[in-house]
Amino acid sequence: MKNYLNFETDIKNLESELDKLKDPYNQEGLSEVDTNKISKTQEELDEKLKEIYSNLDPWQTTMVARHEDRPKSKFFIDNLFEDFISLAGDRYYGEDKSVIAGFAKFDDQSVLVIGQEKGEDLDTRIERNFGMMRPEGYRKTIRLMELADKFNIPIISFIDTPGAYPGVGAEERGQAEAIAKSIECCMKLKVPTLAIVIGEGGSGGAIALASSSRVVMLENAIYSVISPEGCATILWRDPKKMLDAAKAMKLSAKDLLELKVIDEIIDEPLGGAHRDRDLILSNVKMSISKNLNYFKEMSPREIFDKRKNKFLKIGRGKGFISNPESLSSKEYKQMNLSQFFKEKKKLYYLAGSIFLLILLIVSFL
Repeated sequence: MKNYLNFETDIKNLESELDKLKDPYNQEGLSEVDTNKISKTQEELDEKLKEIYSNLDPWQTTMVARHEDRPKSKFFIDNLFEDFISLAGDRYYGEDKSVIAGFAKFDDQSVLVIGQEKGEDLDTRIERNFGMMRPEGYRKTIRLMELADKFNIPIISFIDTPGAYPGVGAEERGQAEAIAKSIECCMKLKVPTLAIVIGEGGSGGAIALASSSRVVMLENAIYSVISPEGCATILWRDPKKMLDAAKAMKLSAKDLLELKVIDEIIDEPLGGAHRDRDLILSNVKMSISKNLNYFKEMSPREIFDKRKNKFLKIGRGKGFISNPESLSSKEYKQMNLSQFFKEKKKLYYLAGSIFLLILLIVSFL
């Protein structure tokens, strides 16, 4: 049974009509299939999908990102990689089933695959904790990322979580520290890292694994510091103002690409990733191949510097920077300091003149 969002009523009606037209055993008994009417209805459906999905507001995009039928991490891992070997446990506390991690082959190349998994039905969602990782989950991924770094194996992460688990037990076991250590680990790796936001990229739960060399988003995914409902509750004390919050937060892939928080958008099938799983698999595979090839000729130091500079550039205006690519270099720091003093020279002269004038006035008094 298909699941429809509240703005997809027209799509639901057209698809129901199309199913009836394709079924020769309808309520009137055996009948001839009207191919012309089927073609016409299909055209109407495609037009309606195009009309709705080309004008989604940020809150509607959020609902699509959370769609029950949307492909999850396990789907991508099962269909994009070969010889996947799942590894469990953080060697401190236990196993966190909300994250799948292990080594696999992608186009005959060894990779470490990490996927935040929400689950496909109620039982698996409860088992997977709705994709909300606990401290042991982050510590497991840290252990495996350090192992991949040691053997020069690229890392691919699938991000899909409402956020880190906020339970008492998780806090007692060091949730914040585990997230901070995971971010630190991601930033110091010398191997290429690719993070793909396939659904929700929520808060520290996402950034803990998405501090990557390349951050990619599916077209209808979201990536934000807090959920729109949470933001609306904090700012306006009214969770119903989630549309205003979603607009202000710039959480869609298009907005984040413009802000240079992410590096690429993967196109989805018309109507969302769940409507054509083969196509979304093909698009994601193409993106992974392209990004892995991009880093193939780079040295470990170049990979590290590129990631570092990428995050240092986020949110910065040009200011005194003549070469944004060397933000973390020694040359940049020296150049930045000298240019700063040149720009402020007039201000220093003015301050000095005022100080001398005050001294003269005081001496005459």
